[in-house]
Amino acid sequence: MRPKTILWVDDEIELLRSHVIFLTEKGYNVLTVTNGIDALETINESEVDLVFLDEMMPGMGGLEVLAKIKDKNPNIPVVMVTKNEEESVMVDAIGSKIDDYLTKPVNPSQVLLVCKKILDKKKISTEYVAKDYLQDFNQISFLLMNQPDHQDWIEIYLKLVNWDIELDAHPEIGLRQTLTDQKRECNKEFGRYVEKHYKNWVH
Repeated sequence: MRPKTILWVDDEIELLRSHVIFLTEKGYNVLTVTNGIDALETINESEVDLVFLDEMMPGMGGLEVLAKIKDKNPNIPVVMVTKNEEESVMVDAIGSKIDDYLTKPVNPSQVLLVCKKILDKKKISTEYVAKDYLQDFNQISFLLMNQPDHQDWIEIYLKLVNWDIELDAHPEIGLRQTLTDQKRECNKEFGRYVEKHYKNWVH
């Protein structure tokens, strides 16, 4: 079976070299380009399983490249990587059918988590317990993308605690690291939530 191929499109790709090396060490084949034109040519010439796409690039911007990728092959999953957390940008991107998004600066665990979620979904779903885990995994990911409120955070916490216990009972499934990575991402997003609302809570 050939390794999954990831295309990473970023005009500052050299700054992400450590991420590329990390994914290569995890068994992925990573192609890199610095602009939208080269990205489209690479997709034409190579079998690409996943695209990481920078939103802010000189010339052809990320959203324009995204639209052209989907015109060529609507089945290629695309993850938007952006410095911009403006809701309008994300709405535009989601409307163009991105599969996920990351906000810079990204860390290797975040990137790997997205790769596993998108590329290893079929493998995960073949496991009997992992089928339920996949459902909760996707639900938590959806909640994180949609500005969870305090009730959502309670739901996320209960799901993570439940899977902590469940995966301890089924170590053969091999999803412990995936859960750990998602917990780390939840902690980061919860920190942002607390920072945003703290002043309202104390007044």
